[in-house]
Amino acid sequence: MQKILIEGGHPLNGKVRINGAKNSAVALLPAALMADSHVAIEGLPDISDVYTLGGLLEEIGGKVSWDGQTVHIDPENMISMPLPNGKVKKLRASYYFMGAMLGKFNQAVIGLPGGCHLGPRPIDQHIKGFEALGAEVTNEQGAIYIRANELRGARIYLDVVSVGATINIMLAAVKAKGKTIIENAAKEPEIIDVATLLTNMGANIKGVGTDVIRIEGVPSLNGCQHTIIPDRIEAGTYAIAAAAQGNEVIIDNVIPQHLESVLAKLEEMGVAVEQSDEQLYIAPRHPLKSVDVKTLVYPGFPTDLQQPFTTLLTKAENTGIITDTIYSARLKHIDELRRMNAMIKVEGGSVIVDGRVQLEGARVKASDLRAGASLIIAGLMANSVTEITGIEHIDRGYEKITEKLNSLGANVWREEMSEKEIEQFQNS
Repeated sequence: MQKILIEGGHPLNGKVRINGAKNSAVALLPAALMADSHVAIEGLPDISDVYTLGGLLEEIGGKVSWDGQTVHIDPENMISMPLPNGKVKKLRASYYFMGAMLGKFNQAVIGLPGGCHLGPRPIDQHIKGFEALGAEVTNEQGAIYIRANELRGARIYLDVVSVGATINIMLAAVKAKGKTIIENAAKEPEIIDVATLLTNMGANIKGVGTDVIRIEGVPSLNGCQHTIIPDRIEAGTYAIAAAAQGNEVIIDNVIPQHLESVLAKLEEMGVAVEQSDEQLYIAPRHPLKSVDVKTLVYPGFPTDLQQPFTTLLTKAENTGIITDTIYSARLKHIDELRRMNAMIKVEGGSVIVDGRVQLEGARVKASDLRAGASLIIAGLMANSVTEITGIEHIDRGYEKITEKLNSLGANVWREEMSEKEIEQFQNS
């Protein structure tokens, strides 16, 4: 096991390039199994979640090969076999195999998904959609069994706006007989990316990016080539890091429109933000002003950037308040930031951050992916050295993060943990 160490206080300067979207990749790979011939997906990020999903495709008979950041998937010999545990428990997005395998084989057996522990994240809306399409869903010995004699289009209203449910129902519906209408659908760019892949494969999907998606079922899907969109959450993370510890940072390969809510908050704090077609220029002006933030479904402020933004607010004047309306339990970074001298308290569903403090290096633990990002930003801002364990969470979503930060002037490195440190980590 490894840990990340950061010597804080080094200003960030230069250019960093953003990779393909992690939250797209984890749905695009399961979607590829629905094709009848070769699928190539370009620009995939070099992260552990991608390789876990590639392994799951191989477990059901797919041939998966890599050419740099392009994955080639041959689904011709894929079969409907159970995926009860193992790799499924490594990430929550494994649940996209439910919709994809149901759409292709009219059946699926998937273990309950794993991933970051962010409080209750039920899959009831997914199941509601599958049942509306004609499937029977049961929970048997810790696995979800989904069976259908035939899938037929239906009108499905989502009780809550859910990215996962929107994508999963879309996957199941593209080959169902007749028309499916998904109402109160999520609008995230990653959903549009998945729909673009499916459309290139021959699916008939209209209205993606609005709250009503219409799907006319087709009998088969062909192979295709697809290029993934840039990762707006990775871009937002580097933008926040630049605001916290940067002089002038250029973020390359980004779609600024995907980050409008985040960039607006940075500008409200006094950060200079300039946009071009595929780049962002970030330069903080000090002192930073505190702001209040409420996470919302897209196009609102993304919950995935709540934790990094909490760290940024420790540098601002006065007091800022962050309220996460998506995952209210996404607060495990708070105690770790307190170890680093942050003045933060939780009241009800809100995090209250008192700025004007100097963070101090400490030994901290990443409890989930975005908590890890928040601690890395804290380490960049802190005096002395910060040690971060639990970095397997960080590697699930950020490609070569130590190398990218060092290219900007940070001093970040990895070390192997001692047996004693591993024991302490496992018992903590």
